[in-house]
Amino acid sequence: MKLTKFGHACVRLEKGDSVLVIDPGSFSEESALDGARAVLITHEHFDHVEADRLRRAAEADPALEIWTNESVAATLPDVPATIRVVRDGDSFETAGFAVRTVGEWHAPNHPDMPIVSNVGFLVDEEVFYPGDALTPPGVEVPTLLVPTNAPWLKAYEMIEYLREIRPARAFSTHDGLLNDIGLGLVDRWLEMEAGKQKAEMRRLAPGESVTLP
Repeated sequence: MKLTKFGHACVRLEKGDSVLVIDPGSFSEESALDGARAVLITHEHFDHVEADRLRRAAEADPALEIWTNESVAATLPDVPATIRVVRDGDSFETAGFAVRTVGEWHAPNHPDMPIVSNVGFLVDEEVFYPGDALTPPGVEVPTLLVPTNAPWLKAYEMIEYLREIRPARAFSTHDGLLNDIGLGLVDRWLEMEAGKQKAEMRRLAPGESVTLP
C-alpha cells in the first residue's frame, strides 16, 4: 500500500489501480482526488470536507463512493456520488480496501461550540486515521496517522496517545496550521518519541509518499 500525505489532514492510499482518499478538506490539494474510487470523511469541519471538490470528483467519475457519518452526508445533497452513512463499529469494503469504523465524537474544541460527530477509519488492518479525536481503536495498529496540532489538542495528549497505541510507525496529520517553527517542534517531538518506542514516527511533507509493508 502506498500512502501519500497531502496538505493538513488529507491522506491518499493506493493499491494497484485502486485509490482511496481520506478527508480532502479545503486546506489540502484538490489533486488528492485525482483517480479516487472512494473517499472517507471523518467529520463535517471544512478542513476535512469540501463539497464543491467532491462534486467535481463525482462528476468526473459517477462511480465514486463516499463513506461518512450522517452529519456529513446531510451536507452533500448536490454531490452525485454514492454516499454511504457509517457508524462506530461498522465494517465495509470499498475500492478494494477493507475498512472498519471507530469512534463517535470529535474532541471538545471550545466551550461554546457543540461537539460534532466524528468517525475514525481503520483501513486494511494497517492504517488507522482517528479524525479529530484520540480514539483508541482497540486493536493493534501498524500505521497511525496521528493529529499533531489543533485547537483541541495539547502536545502532552498527542504523546500520551502515541504511548497508548504504540504503533509500528506513526505519521503526522492535522498540521496545516503550523508555521516552520511549529513544524520543527512537531518533528522534534516525534523524533524523541520514536527513540523511546523504537518505532518510525515522523512528519511527511505534503506530496511525500511511503510504501507500507
